[in-house]
Amino acid sequence: MPEALDPIPLSALQHWAYCQRQCALIHLEQAFEDNIFTLRGQAVHARADQPGMELRAGLRVERALPVFSDRLGLIGKADVVEFLPDGTPYPVEYKHGSRNKKAAIAACDDLQLAGQALCLEEMSGHPVPEGALFYASSKRRRIVPITPALRAAVESTIGEIRTMLAAGRSPAPVNDERCHACSLRDLCQPEALTDERSTANLHAQLFDPDA
Repeated sequence: MPEALDPIPLSALQHWAYCQRQCALIHLEQAFEDNIFTLRGQAVHARADQPGMELRAGLRVERALPVFSDRLGLIGKADVVEFLPDGTPYPVEYKHGSRNKKAAIAACDDLQLAGQALCLEEMSGHPVPEGALFYASSKRRRIVPITPALRAAVESTIGEIRTMLAAGRSPAPVNDERCHACSLRDLCQPEALTDERSTANLHAQLFDPDA
């Protein structure tokens, strides 16, 4: 019997897709700080994070539903899951901001939602062909098909995260536009670390007789 995998939080999928160093700081080094963006996100999740069930328009709606996948070694909580009359789960993840996000950031959200979908498939025995992301600012949903490519991305991301955790090393900082809104910027210090590398490279060039 294969050894059980240590579970990876669903949120790690989004963190890794957004910034591998951010994921390592949170899930390897256990470092986290809030900023205005994380606080806005917490405010958006305030209602969805209250466990409960309601019936609405023929749907059973579960809030703050714990989900897991033993096969993938994933664990987490789905903000809202709407169960169709035949028992098919439909995950809805709440996000702050507008549905008109940059494609790269939207893709990170899609990956986390797809992780929830794969967990729900394993738990319910029903295929989950799509889910939705609800954005607080626009108060509208964006439908996300759970495609084969997205499913494969979830599995490959899990493998990359496990490799990073097993190595016990955080990736180097990137110091690009992603850093501006990151609550871990002061802990990460991307400007200082990238400046150190630039200085070291310059020093090597100045004193390398073959440079």
